[in-house]
Parts: sequence; C-alpha cells; structure tokens
Amino acid sequence: MQNKMPYSEFSAAVTETAEAFKKIDKKQTIRIISHLDCDGICACSILIRALSKLNRRYSLSIFQQVSPVNLHELSAEEYQCYVFTDLGSSSLSMIKNTLRGKTIFIIDHHDPEKISLPENFHHLNPHLFGIDGGTEISGAGVVYLFTKALDESNIDMAHIAIVGAIGDVQGKEGLRTLNNEILNDAVKNKRIGIKLDLKFFGKNTRPLYKLLEYSNDPLIPGISGSESSAIQFLQQLRINPKRGREWRKYIDLTNAEKQRLTAAIIMRRVGEENPNDIFEDNYTLLAEKEGSPFACAKEFSTILNSCGRLEKSSVGVGVCLGSKDAKKKALATRDRYKHEIVNAMNWYKSNKDSQSVYNGEGFIIIDAQDNILPSMIGTFASILARSGEIREGTYILSMAQNDDSTTKVSIRMSGNHNKDAGLHKIAEKIISQVGGESGGHCNAAGGFIQTEKEEELIKVAKLVLEHCAMEEKVE
Repeated sequence: MQNKMPYSEFSAAVTETAEAFKKIDKKQTIRIISHLDCDGICACSILIRALSKLNRRYSLSIFQQVSPVNLHELSAEEYQCYVFTDLGSSSLSMIKNTLRGKTIFIIDHHDPEKISLPENFHHLNPHLFGIDGGTEISGAGVVYLFTKALDESNIDMAHIAIVGAIGDVQGKEGLRTLNNEILNDAVKNKRIGIKLDLKFFGKNTRPLYKLLEYSNDPLIPGISGSESSAIQFLQQLRINPKRGREWRKYIDLTNAEKQRLTAAIIMRRVGEENPNDIFEDNYTLLAEKEGSPFACAKEFSTILNSCGRLEKSSVGVGVCLGSKDAKKKALATRDRYKHEIVNAMNWYKSNKDSQSVYNGEGFIIIDAQDNILPSMIGTFASILARSGEIREGTYILSMAQNDDSTTKVSIRMSGNHNKDAGLHKIAEKIISQVGGESGGHCNAAGGFIQTEKEEELIKVAKLVLEHCAMEEKVE
C-alpha cells in the first residue's frame, strides 16, 4: 500500500508556495528562468499562461544551465522576483550567493543540493518529500500543480504538463502517481485522449515502412534497420505501403490492417523475452487536428525539444500557447533538428575507431569537441543508447564544447532497460572531481566543466565508469 504522507506533505508545500507567490507586489515584473529542453519549455509556458491570466508582467530567459556567468548577469538586473522552472535545485548555493536580497522561487524536479536556505527562498521540489522527480513528476508537472494552486482555472494547461513528462521520458511504463493526477485533469478537461496502441514513434507523420525500419523499441527481428525488409514485410501482409504516389502512414491503415500488422510483429518477436511488449498508452491532444504532429504528445515533445536545442525556445513557448505561426516555425526547426542528428550520427560512425572515442570495459567515452552542438550532445547520446549498436548496459559519456570555454557532458546507459541506473550520482562523482556542475536524473544526467579540464575529466571518468561497470557485472 502506497504511503500517502509524502504526497499530502508535497501538496501542502505546493499550496504554501502559491500563497507566498500571491503576496508578491502585482507591480513587480516576474523574472522567469527556465531550461531549454521540452520539459523546461512546457514548464515556463504553463507559468506564462497563468501570469497572463493575472495580468502580471514577466520577462523570460531560457538557459542550457545555471552558471556563474548567467547568474552574474541576472544579479545586475533590477528585478526583485526570480522564478526558476525545471532548473535551479542543483545550483542552490550559486543562486543563494549571487542573487542576494532577491525573492527567489525555484520550481523544479531534479535532485536538489542539500543546503539551508534563507526566508526569501521558496524551493518547491518533490525530492524534498521523498518523491522521485525523475519518474513521478516532471518540471512542467510541478509548475502545473503550482499554477493550479494559484487558480483552479489553470487546469487548462494540464496537457502541456503531460507533454513535458513525455519529453522527460516519464511515460515509458505509464504515467503514475503525480503524473497520473495531472493526466486525469487533462482527460477531465477534454484536452487529452488515451488509447493503448503500438509503441512506434511517428505514427502521425512517418511513412509506415520507415516506422518499421526505425523501430528499436519494440525491436522487430529481421525488419528493424532494413528499409527493403520493412517494405517486403508489409507486402507479405497484404498492406500496400503506398496509396497512389503517396506513402501511407500508420494512421492511414484500416482496423483490419492494424490487426494483421500487430499479430505479425508479435510473431516476429517470438524469440524475444517479452514478445507482446509492443504496446503503450498513446496520448492524443484532442484540440489538435487529427494526423497533425502536434496531436501526438510524443511527437509534440520532440518538436519542442528541437526548438530548445536549436535556440528557438521562444518558438516552442509559442507552440505551447497555441500560436499557429509558431507551429509553422517549429516544424521547420524540427526538420533542421533532424538534419543535425544525422550529422552527429554520421560523425560518430566516421570517428568511432579514432582517438575521439574510447571504448572501455562496460563504458564508452565520446569527445565530440566542436563536431556536435553542445545543446544536442545529450540527445545524440540518448539516440546512440537506443540504437542497438552498443551492448546493453554500457555507460555512454559524451562531451561537446560550448563557445564560452565550457564543455557539456552527458551520461546515458545503452539499451531499453527500466532500472534505476543512478546516472545522476555517477555524473556528480565524476564532474565534482574536476570542479564542474552536475545534475539530471537516474537515467539521464550530465553537467558542465571548463574545457581545459577535459583530459582530467576523461581520466576520472575511466576510473569511475570502469568501477561502476564491474559493480553491474557483480549484481
């Protein structure tokens, strides 16, 4: 039986934080700082909608990280109230020391730094109550509950909080606890529909044969990774991959065709550990046109992520707030994002036997330098981790250089495992030894170091990751 105490205490903290925010002078402009990924974009969008309803002025900045440099810039501003969404919890000391005398709200779900805070700090984070912010609620979800406590009418943004959770890969095993509470709000408000369906990504937009070719979760033996085999597979099932000159999509199939396809995929997977593990809850945004990439929460989240990674976060915010013009720009950004991913993967394939890639026992270290965008190095690592090219359970540490003499570090684990990989703790252990900043979740973590410390970090990482890989074997 689930202990309800942490959740009731967290709920009380949400209400208390909202009440504190209501006391802020309405003449003050609210300074918002958020993270650049999908979850961060969703988080600040939810807050912006709530502030707009209250006729509150705001100013927004989207950061890849909280750093001494950008905090120093913030401290020089004349604003009195700063709200950090989907970031800040792992940088409490820096914020406390730099933004002295300011009223600070940190609304986050990452592992927090453990320090005492002054009265002008309002820190809302599920981890403070023993609730796992990596799996039970996203940053956007915490902001949503906060805005709902401000005004019940903010239930109209529950669907955006769900997109944030999906973008943070929190729906893999179904949305639970606090995420499920938010999902219920979105369903009740007729913003989201739920249907059990195949796990495939891109059912609304990709040609059907590409859907099969690119599928690695679920893996389809003999089909995944092969365009010709995917087309032949469909033809054998009497499913025409084309209608006239147009390639058909999954959403174009009849119910009978979907049933034949599903049965054939399961048969192909008979030798797998869980051949029937090909379904998941699919979340549809009901206000969007059927077949639109914005109608699928998973595709929506990828579009927002592309906006953040390619410095078009304001476009992503516009999409969350319903701007048609922003949606057009976001789709163009998504296409550019795909191109950058292809470039990153091609660079890796050309350099995986070079000095830029170190293959250890149970781990791999990739030093991309300036060959991959630092804002995309985590995305690259995640795609590589799910590609099937690297042995399951392998630690992947990747690095890419920023223009400000810092290097972005990302850590992932290969495979489609569901266990707690403890990557945030590993990132902290490695990065802290070279004087950098770390953060993240149990299955996706990273941080920043000074570029001049790269060689030192690689030496530390080899020792730490080798030790972690050995522990994995023993378990």
